[in-house]
Amino acid sequence: MTAIIEKIVGHTAVLTMNNPPANTWTAQSLQLLKQKVSELNANKDIYALVITGEGEKFFSAGADLKLFADGDKGNAASMAKYFGEAFEALSGFRGVSIAAINGYAMGGGLEVALACDIRIAEEQAVMALPEATVGLLPCAGGTQNLTALVGEGWAKRMILCGERVDAAKGLSLGLVEEVVVKGAALDAAMTLAEKVAKQSPSSVTACKTLIQAGRTMPRTQALPLERELFIGLFDTQDQAEGVNAFLEKRPAKWTNN
Repeated sequence: MTAIIEKIVGHTAVLTMNNPPANTWTAQSLQLLKQKVSELNANKDIYALVITGEGEKFFSAGADLKLFADGDKGNAASMAKYFGEAFEALSGFRGVSIAAINGYAMGGGLEVALACDIRIAEEQAVMALPEATVGLLPCAGGTQNLTALVGEGWAKRMILCGERVDAAKGLSLGLVEEVVVKGAALDAAMTLAEKVAKQSPSSVTACKTLIQAGRTMPRTQALPLERELFIGLFDTQDQAEGVNAFLEKRPAKWTNN
């Protein structure tokens, strides 16, 4: 069984978490995700990445708690490393990443969605970071990424109080950007990914770098970097193609160069 099913549609890679019944993460599947993101970064024809879960009930339930039942610190350290490396690789994907949340997104299952650029949830989806309920904590970016999206108050409600959030509440909090009917998340994500393909991939990479720089970089540094990366685009073929295509009233043909 393949833990992550990959399908290429146009300029979009679709990654489907496939570990029934709950699409839980393992050391192997986390390393596979990191590998696949690296391969997609190297494939200049890929502009967007969509990640979803196999089946109708679960996007992903996160880590299999059986992994931590024996209290082995060495095993915990290894799993934390694999989670961190995989989801940080996903966050660093040079294109646009979209989570199509088709059901329960719990713990590491929500954290993989938090590592994406955009989240689309089906109306029946339930999202939570319940690690503290079982004596653990979200160690794959959850404490930082959730707080960045919804603010300290709701991050504390979800993490410290174990509060679950449905799709509608997630939308109002800014945890997800769109809610769709059951079964429609993947199609909605693919439609959005098609919009990405109309953008210059060189520009998208630079813009994403700048947006995410705001997490750690003061504005006094980010603003000069913005101008620097703008000028750097003039070293790309995509810049000349984009401007000339507009002036010639034709669709641009991107090469990601």
